[in-house]
Amino acid sequence: MTSGSRRAVLSAISGNALLTILKFAVALPTQSAAMMNEAVHSLMDTLNQVFLLIGLAQGKRQADARYAFGHGQKKYLWNLWSAIGLFSIGCGLGLAHAWHAWRQLHEGVGISVIAIGNFNIDSIWLAAAVLAIAFVVEGYVLRIAWGEFSSRARLQSLSPWRKLFRASDPTLLAVVLEDAIAVTGLMLASCGIALSRLTGNAAWDVGFSIAIALMLGVTAIILGAINMQFLSDVRDREAERIFEAIAKTHREVEDYHDLRSIVVDEDHTVLVAEVEMREEAVVAGLRDHIDKHERTLLAALPESRRSDPVLQSYVADRAAVQATLERIERIIDELEAQLRERCPRVSHVTIEVQGIVEDKSLQSETYPRALEDL
Repeated sequence: MTSGSRRAVLSAISGNALLTILKFAVALPTQSAAMMNEAVHSLMDTLNQVFLLIGLAQGKRQADARYAFGHGQKKYLWNLWSAIGLFSIGCGLGLAHAWHAWRQLHEGVGISVIAIGNFNIDSIWLAAAVLAIAFVVEGYVLRIAWGEFSSRARLQSLSPWRKLFRASDPTLLAVVLEDAIAVTGLMLASCGIALSRLTGNAAWDVGFSIAIALMLGVTAIILGAINMQFLSDVRDREAERIFEAIAKTHREVEDYHDLRSIVVDEDHTVLVAEVEMREEAVVAGLRDHIDKHERTLLAALPESRRSDPVLQSYVADRAAVQATLERIERIIDELEAQLRERCPRVSHVTIEVQGIVEDKSLQSETYPRALEDL
């Protein structure tokens, strides 16, 4: 769990919870359709961000017997439920309330004066005060989320606008989009309430409330699509390209096959590949390592058994196998180290040695010269 994402989510929860209370407190007595849909919007935002926080906590859990690569994808699952469920419900409630308000247009725009104790307050000023507070709170939350989003974009040498289409952290992106849409919703609600008061026609209020409800529906589609890609075994193309570049320039790798990857979450990628080794690179100097292992193995035997032909044959075979495995393990370790250095999010790497490509020079007249080079 990145601290930036958590901070952005907690800020959004606090701000939207406060705005939900304020908006309902004004929407109910004023009977403004736009303000009511804004209240529903803030309620859905609050619940959604609670889901995001749960997803962050679940995704932080380490790998166990059931989840071999960790619980990272649970974050996307909670995000998906939130996007499709809460925002779809919010859109449906908003449209239903707008339809109800449309049918009640003949009853007037709403309550223009609200009595609070001995004071009579024009509802337009009460709505304006709540909207002003909402602008300040939503703007502050959006600034925090956008600041974190921009800093991550700079680390990846991307502009923030390009990163919107290449997001690696859908939780943070969800907060940014929700806050941006929330500010847009406030503008729509302000226009609807103001035009209804100026023209005396409540249809403006209802019309803008419909726009707010539809925005929730569009948000559900966008966030659902973003999180779906991380739940569909999406490949990490950048990690694959980096591995290709490393394999092509490694002096002991002839070719690679069956290169695949899966994004577990924004901090963990699983990559698998098959490689073929160059014979001349793998075999070069191998005899010295074999002899060294033979001497070590023979030295560990009792003096009386070192001349045993059967045991000597076993030691020779064992030394050859051990030296070959060590050479191959060293090559694989080098590939993994270079890959993780250039792409740290690759947390699990499986590289299978498919075979050793024969050195063509061994079949030509240059064979003796090749032996001298080795």
